[in-house]
Amino acid sequence: MGYLKKKFRNTKKLPDWIFYILAGIIKLMRLIFFRVKIVDPYGVINNKERVVGVTWHNRLLFFPAVFPKKVRKKTVAVVSASRDGQYIADLIKCFGLRSARGSSSKGGMHAQLEASRALHAGDNVSFTPDGPRGPRYHMSKGPIHLAAMHGVRVVPVAVNASRYWECRSWDRFQIPKPFAKLTVVIGKPMAIPPDLDQAGLEYYRKQVEDALNAVSNVRPEDLPTAEEIAECQRRKAAKKAKEQSV
Repeated sequence: MGYLKKKFRNTKKLPDWIFYILAGIIKLMRLIFFRVKIVDPYGVINNKERVVGVTWHNRLLFFPAVFPKKVRKKTVAVVSASRDGQYIADLIKCFGLRSARGSSSKGGMHAQLEASRALHAGDNVSFTPDGPRGPRYHMSKGPIHLAAMHGVRVVPVAVNASRYWECRSWDRFQIPKPFAKLTVVIGKPMAIPPDLDQAGLEYYRKQVEDALNAVSNVRPEDLPTAEEIAECQRRKAAKKAKEQSV
């Protein structure tokens, strides 16, 4: 078992057929086991306006399966440059979503460039702003910076399950239970002014973070403490310094 586990961890790219099967299973489960309701009071789905969407990392399991095909085809997802990110990119490709690879800790400039190209082409860009390693429910400034640069609005999006299992991962990943109701909540698009300084970026980062927590029904007790945020940022900084020294 140890050999197989090590071999899996060293495998950065799995055969495409694995992801086609997994995507098929997810689509089938979505049709058989779940009721899906889309709450879109601001008409974002039918609006041709390009936007930057944000959703929390722990709500991703059925995220690509609950949106109309026309939305998926016009969306580019920013995905971590890590091995796990490769798996996610290969999976969402089966749903018609494209990906821009990179994160705040690795390949960030490349991801921002690809996201900028997508917006220039009239597509939407989707972020999981607490990924790839947290802290949970704490948003990075990447989506705010991108929206400010291109004059587009940021839209908080949540996929809330009425009943779910919660994993013991850093993000407490949610797995909806069979026959649960999946409610896709699309919040109010938020305008971001151009030419923001660091204080401005932080102000709008917090505004969008609060809006995303609201549509995601995040409880106050589940939010990370200031100490948890600081510790996570120290670990990221140490990892980045180690990678740069190699």
